[in-house]
Amino acid sequence: MNGMTEKALNWIKGLFGPASPQVARPEMTGEIALAALLVRAARANDDYNPLQIAAIDSVISRRFGLGPWDVSAMRSKAEALEAAIGDSVHLTRAIKDAIAYEDRPEYLCDLWQVILADGKRHEQEDGLMRLVSNLLGLRDRDSAHARQRVQALMDQLQDQSPLAR
Repeated sequence: MNGMTEKALNWIKGLFGPASPQVARPEMTGEIALAALLVRAARANDDYNPLQIAAIDSVISRRFGLGPWDVSAMRSKAEALEAAIGDSVHLTRAIKDAIAYEDRPEYLCDLWQVILADGKRHEQEDGLMRLVSNLLGLRDRDSAHARQRVQALMDQLQDQSPLAR
């Protein structure tokens, strides 16, 4: 049998033979999924900048009570997960499994904090937030309220800054 015929025969046998075992996806907790979604929000416009990274670290620290080393380690895992996972559905599914429905709007605030950290809103970020809100079982209105809350807080902090005077 020549090489081409053997490959074709093996391919046909594969169609009718037992399924090969699938490679298991690593365990994804709600916490690492949330951190990966924060990274995805920061990367949505292809500008993963230091202000957004600092916002991710701030959210991780506040949400999970972690110190700087643990925050950095969790963000590194989240960056790797975000790069490896194809779509946001898997991330939001893990978040929905771990976080009660009534707590999800607060996570929208966390995402908006990351998105708005650089002082700009981009079309890609708005699109991601519409998708994520929907996947989390929330409405666009919930996302808009979260964005407005975060923006008002950021404006208030800027007004209190000695540099603003």
